[in-house]
Amino acid sequence: MRTFPDDLTRAQQEWSATYRQLAERPGRTELRRRLYRLSAEVFFHPYWQYRRPSPGAWWELRQLGRAGGRAAR
Repeated sequence: MRTFPDDLTRAQQEWSATYRQLAERPGRTELRRRLYRLSAEVFFHPYWQYRRPSPGAWWELRQLGRAGGRAAR
């Protein structure tokens, strides 16, 4: 498994939590705005500057976000 920077992992964890909250309470403008901001933070993170993410890298990052960062890094 790859090692991701802590701030990138944290942003993905927040993204996952916000997505779940939005699923439970649809139509919440503040949650949609937060999700957009976090999406940009994850996608344009400096970690990806010199290496575009492969589908496998996205999958691993999403798994870390879902697991709350408990997966081995």
